[in-house]
Amino acid sequence: MARNLHRAGMLQGVWNRTSSKATALAAELGCLAAATPAQLALECELLVMCVSADADVRAIVGELEPVIRHGQILIDCSTVSADTARNAAALLGPKGAEVLDCPVSGGVEGAAKGTLAIMVGGAATTLARAMPVLQALGGTITHFGPNGAGQVAKAANQIVCAGVNRANAEALAFAKSQGLDLEKVIGTLGRGAAANWYLQNRGPNMARGTYPPGFRVRLHQKDLLICRAMAAAAGSALPVIEETLADYAQLIRDGYGDEDISALFRLKSKLFSPN
Repeated sequence: MARNLHRAGMLQGVWNRTSSKATALAAELGCLAAATPAQLALECELLVMCVSADADVRAIVGELEPVIRHGQILIDCSTVSADTARNAAALLGPKGAEVLDCPVSGGVEGAAKGTLAIMVGGAATTLARAMPVLQALGGTITHFGPNGAGQVAKAANQIVCAGVNRANAEALAFAKSQGLDLEKVIGTLGRGAAANWYLQNRGPNMARGTYPPGFRVRLHQKDLLICRAMAAAAGSALPVIEETLADYAQLIRDGYGDEDISALFRLKSKLFSPN
């Protein structure tokens, strides 16, 4: 995502909690390697943040709050709870800064190609100002409503991802148990009614039995726990969430929490060969 901002001529500097990553990228792109988020805020009109969890967002927003200026925009591409998004806007709003929650979908492939789907919560006027930056990052940019609405849309996305990944893993485990060539199955199903992004982009992981992290099990577990809490607040429990969380808990216990979520195939294969 930073490289895409660089290509668009918009990247002033970078910061990462692992300073060596920021230093290396800054050297590659010829930009500032900031020592802190606050230093980056002093150099930039608009900040784009993408971190792992609610606590991370709260910590960085807390670091930005003393130095953020009137008219600055913070775009948060992290996947966190809607409440965290609203709280960030409430904390920085009195300083005259504007916040957009802009979680993304499209995997590492979409991030590299600049084709991410971006779900936006925040003021429409703020979105209009930030649009050139978002257009450098994504191919689909949708405004869903006020702060927090983007995170609600992303929660829906994560539930779909859970269900689709589950269906792919179970279908391919079934096909394998019947002696079919999984590469042929993926190539054929991917051209019919069963076609989906995960089958095309992660089905090959299942066929090869290798699961390099594109979307780690631990991170999707974190997202689904957010979805579970939101559903519970609405008086509901969704089977896709509950069943996937149970599977992820098993994968993590087995030592696979840092693999891509396509590693669910490990468990589904055992349905047909439990030994």
